[in-house]
This record gives sequence, structure tokens and C-alpha cells, in this order.
Amino acid sequence: MGNSIEKFINRIHRGDCIELMRQLDDECIDLIFADPPYFLQLRGELYRTNQTKVDAVTDEWDKFQGFDEYDEFTYNWLKECRRVLKKDGTIWVIGSYHNIFRVGKIMQDLGYWILNDIIWVKSNPMPNFKGTRFNNAHETLIWAAKSEDAKYTFHYKALKTYNDDKQMRSDWYLPICNGNERIKVNGKKAHSTQKPEELLFRIILSTSNAGDIVLDPFMGSGTTGAVAKMLHRNFIGFEKEEEYVRIAADRIKNVKPVGESELLEYRVEYKPPKVPFGSLIASGYIRIGEALYSKDRKHRAVVQADSSLTYGDTVGSIHKVSAKILGRKANNGWDFWYVEREGKLISIDQLRKDYIRDWGLRP
Repeated sequence: MGNSIEKFINRIHRGDCIELMRQLDDECIDLIFADPPYFLQLRGELYRTNQTKVDAVTDEWDKFQGFDEYDEFTYNWLKECRRVLKKDGTIWVIGSYHNIFRVGKIMQDLGYWILNDIIWVKSNPMPNFKGTRFNNAHETLIWAAKSEDAKYTFHYKALKTYNDDKQMRSDWYLPICNGNERIKVNGKKAHSTQKPEELLFRIILSTSNAGDIVLDPFMGSGTTGAVAKMLHRNFIGFEKEEEYVRIAADRIKNVKPVGESELLEYRVEYKPPKVPFGSLIASGYIRIGEALYSKDRKHRAVVQADSSLTYGDTVGSIHKVSAKILGRKANNGWDFWYVEREGKLISIDQLRKDYIRDWGLRP
């Protein structure tokens, strides 16, 4: 350990991910996405109803002697992931019913704090050709923090905007990777488990920031690196298979990052700067002795020099006086009060926004 992370960044390194991670410093990674072998335990060949052979996952990297060997492998790579993950970093692991429950148990044993399980519902899953089970139409992702106390990154408002102003749920309906996105070599799939870019887009967009370092211990065909580069993140990829290293590197080399970095600032997440009501008075946006009105003009208060309002016998802040009028314990006065300008009522909250703009204030 102790090697500078600079030599790893934005490159795919060939080798065993456990050995390679041991060369990384403690707590140097912001986000991890892991698509490990699923240990599918397939028996025999599979054919469609028209007798054509199904191109299933039969690669050597998915084969283990049994659950004990698979569990030991899973424990070791997850242990290294937790070591290199920053204090407030998070990890995503994807799997199927063959392995995800074993993975989840081991993650909890290691001290990870599970935040969500996301169900990727495949809109175009491979059929169950034998007709002996339900059609397996989903995969499960575990999203976890390094510890229960982690102050992890999650762009909730951005994801809500992404989802047409509806809260993003834990069931994601996305097609499997196909069409032009599917990488092929000599007409055949280059990688049997290539993940769709939109899946990684959601993960990287929602749980990391521009400039962060994203690690993929099982880089495969390079989807993580491609999306990370597009979104102005740095990536580190580890991959055992030489052919996959070449395929992923060629793919990522041709990716163009989105335009200016300002496009990745998550402005929808910004909280407006705190501007006291008194600042609007001191700077002349609201005058001493001026009247404030409720939106329906039924209520009128007068602005005092100390930024309090008088309303009949009531004296207090914009919040206290509006709460008194509404019969509440508390109320946001910025949303209640208006001033008159050229015969029209203008919200004092709009004046606050004008103040922020005019003075060049930023969150």
C-alpha cells in the first residue's frame, strides 16, 4: 500500500482486483460500483424453442468450486473495497438471486450500512425457455455506506427532477443492454453481462460529484468508466481478462465528456443564501414604514426600523406575525407577505431573490 493514486486514475489495470486494491491507499475512493461474478451454477446448455442455442454466461470467471469458495472470494474483495472507500463514500453491488443474498450478508458482516436495495426491472428480459420457473425479469442492486454514521452523497432533488418531479423509487424499469449500445466482436457479444449505460448514469449522477473517483473492481466492457468520463468523474478500473481490458479501453477512449463543468453543478439542489429580512430594509428593497399585505389584501402590517412588523396590537417578525394571523405556532413569513409596487403585489420572497441576484450571492 501507499502508492500514489494518480497512477491508477482514469486507467484500466489488468489483474486480480483484490491484489490491485491492496496497492491503493486507505479511504481514497468516493464511489464503488461492483458487478462481480454471479456464480450462476448453470447446468448444461440452453436452447430456445426454435432450437437455437442461448448465449448464456458460461465464462470461466463465473465458475467456483462451491459456495465456500465463492463466499471467501466475496468477503475478500468487499473487505478491500471497504478499506479504500472514503469515510462518507458509498458502494453499489449488483447481482441476481444466485448471489445477491450471500453478498448482502457478507456486507453486513463487514460493517457496511445498507441504504437501499434497488430492483432493476428489465423491460425486455430473456424468456424462460424451459418453462420450469417464473421468467427472471430483474436484478438487485445493494447501495450501502461505509458505516451507519457516514454523511454520504445523495442528490435527492436532482433525481426527483430526473424523474419528472416524482420521487425516484427503488424499482427502476430499464431495458437490458442491446442495439447499438451492445458491444460486439465478430458479430457476437463482447461481454455476456454488459450493463446498460442508463443504469450507471443514474448511479453515478445520484451518488457522486464531478471530480470524484469511481472504482469498478470488475470493469468488464467498461460501462462504469464510460459513464464516469462522460459525467466528469475520474475512474479506476480493474479487470482480469486481457480482451475485456482492450475492449473497455477502446470504448472509453471514444467517450466525450458533457460540455462545460457548470452543467454538472446540481443547481436544483442549491439552498438559497440566508438573507435576513432586515437586509432588505437596510438595502432599500423594502422601506421603513411601508405596508406589507397578505396575498388577498385582507391583512396589513407596517414595517418598523428594527425589521419587526406591527399588526394591530401584535409586534414581531414576519414569521411570528403571519403565524398569529393564521392561528399557527409557526409560519414562513417569506411566503405570506407581499409589498405593493406600481399597483401590483410582489412577494417579499421575490425581493429576496432579487437581492441575492443583485449582490451576486451564491449558496
